[in-house]
Amino acid sequence: MTIRVVLADDQALLRSAFRILVDSEPDMEVVGEASDGAEAVRLVRERGAEVVLMDIRMPGTDGLAATREISADPALDGVRVVMLTTFEVDEYVVRSLRAGASGFLGKGAEPDEMLSAIRVVASGEALLSPAATKGLIAKFLSQPDSSDGAAGRGRDIERLGALTGREREVLVLVAGGLSNDEIADRLEVSPLTVKTHVNRAMAKLGARDRAQLVVIAYETGLVRPRAD
Repeated sequence: MTIRVVLADDQALLRSAFRILVDSEPDMEVVGEASDGAEAVRLVRERGAEVVLMDIRMPGTDGLAATREISADPALDGVRVVMLTTFEVDEYVVRSLRAGASGFLGKGAEPDEMLSAIRVVASGEALLSPAATKGLIAKFLSQPDSSDGAAGRGRDIERLGALTGREREVLVLVAGGLSNDEIADRLEVSPLTVKTHVNRAMAKLGARDRAQLVVIAYETGLVRPRAD
């Protein structure tokens, strides 16, 4: 299957470079280019995109607002957003994860990294680097959020009660940045069993993907950020 990609960045030259790269792959194609968030959301709806490479900072509707709109629309439940950022870990990145992004990628990433990122999120995985999941982002996620964020955390804490002991255990390991295979090795079960637990946890917690599981795990206090 061909992965349908929308590029959202206010720099036309950068979009052009991304288009050449993506269109060179046999399993993906660019179906639209947007210079702001509002146009990106429109193209996602019109072109049936599956992945959006979204710049955080754009004039008008920025990437955060656009991502929030996409993640809130049930009709776009299968769309995955990868935030493009200059800095791997900052408050904007954390806010993008809270808004519903599946992960983020530095604008200086190597071509192979970007292509891999598109395939990773299209498959439903989270695009979170070890540096992000094992410290810096965790510190931001543990900080107080808005009243709406606090209400969401309260709902998530209630939903944690619906998880089985094994599902909670798997959730903790997902928040630690482990893949299904790594979790399977740790728990001495099959990767398919791990995938089942992850999918059930996502369903019970109302999470779009693994990135949202990481956010929930930290914001509810199930996982505590490291001190270092």
